[in-house]
This record gives sequence, C-alpha cells and structure tokens, in this order.
Amino acid sequence: MTPHDSQAQPAAGADAWAPFRPRRGRTVALGVVWASLVVFGVIAVVMPTQVDGRWGIGDRLMFFGLGVAVALIAWRYASIVAVPSRAGLVVRNLVLTRTLAWPEIVGIQFGGGEPWVTLDLEDGDSVAVMAIQKADGAVSGREASRLAALIQAFGEAREPDRPQGPA
Repeated sequence: MTPHDSQAQPAAGADAWAPFRPRRGRTVALGVVWASLVVFGVIAVVMPTQVDGRWGIGDRLMFFGLGVAVALIAWRYASIVAVPSRAGLVVRNLVLTRTLAWPEIVGIQFGGGEPWVTLDLEDGDSVAVMAIQKADGAVSGREASRLAALIQAFGEAREPDRPQGPA
C-alpha cells in the first residue's frame, strides 16, 4: 500500500476531475470565430467587381480564407483545456499538448506576473497551464487550488536534491 492509496479521491469528489477551461478567454475566442467568419464572408460577397478584373473570384476566396484562418486560430484558443485523471494531467495549450504523470509535477505557481498557472516538473522544466487564467478572477484562484490539491494527493515528485531512500 502506497502513501497515496488512502487518498484515492480528492476531497471535492467528482468535481475534482472536471476539466480546467478558461472562461473569459474562451468566450472571447468563440466570439472571434463567428465574427471573423461573418465579417470576412460578407466582405467576400459584397466586394465590388472591378471592370478591369482586379477583384475577381480569387480575391473573394482569399478574403474568406483569411476569415477562416483567423477563426481556426481563435478556435484553437477556445479549445485550451487541462484534463485531470488518475494517471495524470493532459495540458492542451495554444500550440502544444503535453501529458504529465502526477509524480512528474513537483510544484505549482500562480502568482507574480504570469497570466496563468505554471507547473514545475521534476526534470527542471516548467509547463504553462493556460486553462487556468488570472483574467477569470476569483474562479481562477479556486481552480488553481483544485489543481494544487490534485497534485498533492496524487504524487508530487521528490525534489531532485532530496535523497531517494536510506543511505
């Protein structure tokens, strides 16, 4: 029996396993997705045709394509999430997705000038968790505390300088 077996469930129950998602940033990004598609779509449709052929079908398609590109980037931002499980944490940020086992995580930081939570890993690296953002106000503090409780319950790794066993 390991020291963590007695803590099979985090204190908050099933809600402790809920995915972490930004609230304000997600709302804004989804608004940008639809606004981009509508605005660039309307521009592509109502763009005046020039007699000398300067504004053709290719130009219309490029305008709409630009709107789709902006929408895709905003959609990726809206899909930022961190999903906890018994095995670890899957962190999907804007560009990269990283899967971490709980014992890999040695600490959590949510202060200073950082706009989101940062996890300290046993190998000295750090991972941003963009799913918990300061812009969400008091909710972000509660979410950071929930993540810290999961980290503590399921396996903070030993500090690299600390001895691993009896000498």
